Amino acid sequence: MSSYRIQGATGDWEVVIGLEVHAQVTSNAKLFSGASTAFGSEPNSQVSLVDAAMPGMLPTLNRECIAQAVRTGMAIDAAINKWSRFDRKNYFYADLPQGYQISQLYHPLVGEGTITVQLDEKDPDSPVKAIGVERIHVEQDAGKLMHDQHPTRSYVDLNRSGVALMEIVSKPDMRSPAEAGAYVRKLRSILRYVGSCDGNMEEGSMRADVNVSVRKPGEEFGTRTETKNVNSVRFVMAVIEHEARRQVDVLEAGGKIVQETRLYDPDRGETRSMRSKEDAHDYRYFPDPDLLPLVLDDAFLAECRASLPELPDPKRRRYETELGLSAYNAAVLTAEVETTRWFEVLLAECGSKVTAKAAANWLISDLFGALNRLGRDIADSPVSPAQGAELLALIAGGTISNTLGKQVFEIMLETGQAAGVIVEERGLKQTSDTGAIEAEIAKVIAANPDKVADYRGGKDKLFGFFVGQTMKAMAGKANPGVVNELLKKALG
Repeated sequence: MSSYRIQGATGDWEVVIGLEVHAQVTSNAKLFSGASTAFGSEPNSQVSLVDAAMPGMLPTLNRECIAQAVRTGMAIDAAINKWSRFDRKNYFYADLPQGYQISQLYHPLVGEGTITVQLDEKDPDSPVKAIGVERIHVEQDAGKLMHDQHPTRSYVDLNRSGVALMEIVSKPDMRSPAEAGAYVRKLRSILRYVGSCDGNMEEGSMRADVNVSVRKPGEEFGTRTETKNVNSVRFVMAVIEHEARRQVDVLEAGGKIVQETRLYDPDRGETRSMRSKEDAHDYRYFPDPDLLPLVLDDAFLAECRASLPELPDPKRRRYETELGLSAYNAAVLTAEVETTRWFEVLLAECGSKVTAKAAANWLISDLFGALNRLGRDIADSPVSPAQGAELLALIAGGTISNTLGKQVFEIMLETGQAAGVIVEERGLKQTSDTGAIEAEIAKVIAANPDKVADYRGGKDKLFGFFVGQTMKAMAGKANPGVVNELLKKALG
């Protein structure tokens, strides 16, 4: 898919990338307790006795968390394991009250699947690559250490302790920062369509551990490093670029790559060593004695599959075939679930008055342009789908021209008024009054005898000049079709 190479003194090097994405499951309660998962609450205000590991407290599995993970697996055509098991991963840290994390190592809930990406999601002709997913397992999150509350002390917030996570482990199939970026964006899009994770990387509900190694093309995999908790697509790509370059420099200087865990410093744009990488046996995994193996029946799986929405790839294909949209427009409209929802409400409001192509073009050019200017996203649009549909209907019906439509839209953004009200109050209706238009055409022709002569002499491109002058004289209110027809007649 991409020919990304790191250049070194000894020749080109290939980078090998695998990602472990931790996605917080969308649920009202935690994986093994009834405590709330709401974001932004006061520290330690959402902690049950189970989360705090009080003696005698036993975990109770949250059915919804399992359903969300199964639905995610189905969305990437992964194998769903009807029998899975929870294990204890033992390590000792201040934000882990139990002294172990309940996870799934040997028998995960979801097996192998595939995520198909394009290097440039908005270019339908860009290369496509299928990236393998090794597994998705469910585990509980740890708490959070707070080091900035006191000059000499650290505090622990356990609100996050016990929150359900899906760990989505890719195969080492990516070979460039761009492929890894496309993979994270596509995975985030799928999660948001499914509704199993909000994908908010800034709030930490989706974060990636980035595994990087380098090798000479065609050779065996090299020793990898793992950079933990990277919280944006841009940073994922930056980690790969820096870490691949660092490893090449070490190897070409005669050194060895140490398998270790690293952290990314976005201010310096570099990774630094955190600790040597532990092997699985260091965690002393064993089956959790408080939880029975998880056994799923066919009815539960059927319920999960029936609840899946139309996913981005089939939706994009449907937009092209059924709605007649261009491949580019279909890709843009389906990249994010909020955009898709807004567009489909807009179409429903338009009914048969406006074509899907016209609605798509207006949304992508006019609305997106305005939102970019205002620094807002489509979920926070100052114009609703119903208001957009009214504006488009006025244009399609000939009440206002496209040019007037742009003016009306700008007024809508400023005032919040409906398009129809603006057109009526400001007298912006388009006119097809042939008498008024012919009078202005006559003035334009009289004022430009040299251009009339040039046009009649074969300079056909001057026709646009006459159209523009006439529309200007009519303050943009003339029907462009009528103007064209009358001009052709007048110019002979």
